Amino acid sequence: TLSTSQTLVEHLLWQLHMQSCTDAEMTCAHVILMNLDDKGYLAMSLEQVAEEAEAELDDAEGAQMIVQSLDPIGCGSTSLEECLVVQARAEYPEDPFIAEIITEHLRDFESRNYQAVARAMDMELEDVVEYHRMIRELEPWPGRGYADADPQYITPDVYIYKVGDEYVISLNEDGMPKLKISPFYIEKLRAAERGDPSKSYIRDKMRSATWLIRSIHQRQRTIYKVCESILKYQRDWFDEKGPLKPLILREVADDIEMHESTVSRVTSRKYLHCHRGIFELKYFFNSSINTTDGANIASEAVKDEIRRIVAAENPKKPLSDAAIVKLLAEKDIHIARRTVAKYRDVLHILPSNKRKQVF
Repeated sequence: TLSTSQTLVEHLLWQLHMQSCTDAEMTCAHVILMNLDDKGYLAMSLEQVAEEAEAELDDAEGAQMIVQSLDPIGCGSTSLEECLVVQARAEYPEDPFIAEIITEHLRDFESRNYQAVARAMDMELEDVVEYHRMIRELEPWPGRGYADADPQYITPDVYIYKVGDEYVISLNEDGMPKLKISPFYIEKLRAAERGDPSKSYIRDKMRSATWLIRSIHQRQRTIYKVCESILKYQRDWFDEKGPLKPLILREVADDIEMHESTVSRVTSRKYLHCHRGIFELKYFFNSSINTTDGANIASEAVKDEIRRIVAAENPKKPLSDAAIVKLLAEKDIHIARRTVAKYRDVLHILPSNKRKQVF
């Protein structure tokens, strides 16, 4: 059966209608729910909530407390600190320090500055680290589980199979319409007498249909040629003998003797399935980096290596950007430290001081 997933607002509304509150608080709560962003945060001030609901500020504050207590806890907050404090008080109601620690020292935890928190709170270092562990178990974006709830499935357009030492390219034509001209209209065209207006009408429509069928077949052939060219240029990557090579649309366009814009169109939102996984065709087109030794290397290859190096590091002794540069050099990838920092940011990898685990 066809169904849709429940949204965050629907989930909260269902709970809200079972709460005991005044009419003004209920009105304010509805305003709050209608102004939540994808993360579950309130996208307006409480003063604006009260104004829109034509209620008092106290009613808006009471409504916010009600919404924050619903599942997922913390929705309706206006800041990260407020959201985490609401969750912490619900999770650790008897802890006298966690709310103050979150409010005053969240930035110190972000930079792993445990000593500063310990001095300010007059605590042992081990206790501060334990508080950090407790805070990390809280949900900074309570509405995250309801954002984009409907999964987006990818159906590969092309399959590449390895048979012996060679690769076979197969287009996925499942679901593609098998178009052809209806024999009924072919017979009508033959039977129509000269001067019959229906004859020219049918001929025009058949000409358009023939053009459409040829265009679809031509597009499929173009996709095949593009994949064939990608396989030729990136053969080492498919054989797992080396990283991706720098490749631009113009090189493939020249190889298959087509315009660059044509290659760009047929590779947009098209996916390839091979033994290494499913990849968008544009994944194989990446810019080159001029390394310090004068050679060129693909940017995606550098990102993959940085990702692997960080995943394998000791979390108690995370690698600095300079250390990553040295490890890349051992793999014959000679790049500057600022390039490592740039791609680390692109990969959403924190700096070493923020990745460090003390205990």
